[in-house]
Amino acid sequence: MKHKFVKYFKEILFFILVMTIFANLLSFYRSSEVNKEPLYLSSVTLLNNTPYKLPENEPVLIYFWATWCPVCKAQAQNIQTISENYNVLTIALKSGSDAEISEYLRSRNLDFKVINDFNAQITQKYSVFVFPTTIIYDKNGDEFFSDVGYTSTFGLRLRMWWATL
Repeated sequence: MKHKFVKYFKEILFFILVMTIFANLLSFYRSSEVNKEPLYLSSVTLLNNTPYKLPENEPVLIYFWATWCPVCKAQAQNIQTISENYNVLTIALKSGSDAEISEYLRSRNLDFKVINDFNAQITQKYSVFVFPTTIIYDKNGDEFFSDVGYTSTFGLRLRMWWATL
């Protein structure tokens, strides 16, 4: 019995390893299409019509998401956690009115900064076609890292820390 358990455990572990490698390769391939230009956003208007100026000389995480995206729903709490310690600006694509997005955030206890990209103008400028997409800019405003799909809180925290060096 113990031998079978060890055998199944090894097979499950191998499957997880293969899937993790595959997911990372797919994310790397998809993120190669993201615009690699320096951060062009500096002053924006958030959902509640509040002006927001992105900080200078600090890393910034830009997160593209949508209310209709199931992976975005799974990653929302990771973004919330990161936004409590780092500069995070999120861009909601075609997710309804400001009021609808605000209600979505309120119902999930999320309060990160959001721009409503209802016409996809910002999303197109960054060449984002798959959701969620995360782009981290270093303190000089240069792209440091981009990722498509789910990213763990630990992975985001590590990359943001690294971008500060």
